[in-house]
Amino acid sequence: MVVRKIELTKRQDQIIKIVKEQGPITGEQIADQLNLTRATLRPDLSILTMAGYLDARPRVGYFYTGKSGTQLLTENLQKIHVRDYTSIPVVVKENVSVYDAIVTMFLEDVGTLFVVDQNSLLVGVLSRKDLLRASLGKQELTTLPINIIMTRMPNITMCEMDDLLIDIAKLLIDKQIDALPVVRKSDKGYEVIGRITKTNITKAFVALGNE
Repeated sequence: MVVRKIELTKRQDQIIKIVKEQGPITGEQIADQLNLTRATLRPDLSILTMAGYLDARPRVGYFYTGKSGTQLLTENLQKIHVRDYTSIPVVVKENVSVYDAIVTMFLEDVGTLFVVDQNSLLVGVLSRKDLLRASLGKQELTTLPINIIMTRMPNITMCEMDDLLIDIAKLLIDKQIDALPVVRKSDKGYEVIGRITKTNITKAFVALGNE
C-alpha cells in the first residue's frame, strides 16, 4: 500500500489563499470573489474547517489557522486514545502448561498472552519469543508451567484506556515488544480489560490517513 499525502483541490487552495490574505471573511464574500454560490462553496468550507485549515466564528467569518499539514496531523494524533483502538485480550491461567499456551496462541492467532491468577488479576505476560525459547530446550512442554518462563510483575509494561495511543506506540518501540495489556487498577491488582498491539497502531495510522 502506498500512503499518499492528501491534496487539496484547486478551489480549496484558492479559498485558503483568500482567507489567509483577507480574513476574517464571510462565506458570502468568499463565494463572490470566486463567482460561486454560497451553496456550491459550503462543502469546501466544511472540509477545510473540519480539517483544521480554517476556523469559523459565528457572525464574524473564517480565519486562517496558519497550521501546516504536519501540525494538523500531530494534533489529530494527540486526540487518539487507547480506548479508541483496544482489542479483546487473550488470557490464560498461570498454572497452564507451555504446550497449552502454544495451542492457545495458535488457535487465537495472537503473539502475546496475558497470564492471570485465580482472581483474574494480571501476574505475567507470555510472548511468542518466550514460548519459542522454551520449546527449543529439552523440557517436557506438557508439564512445564508457564509461570516458569513468563515475564512477571512488576516487570510488565501496561497501559490504561485513557492513555494516548502515540505514547503507547513509543513504548512498543522502546521496549521492543509486540503488545501491551490494557488494565484497570483496583485495590487488589490489575484487571486485564484489553490489549494494544502493533496491528492496532497500524489500523489507527491507516484510519488517520484515510480521513
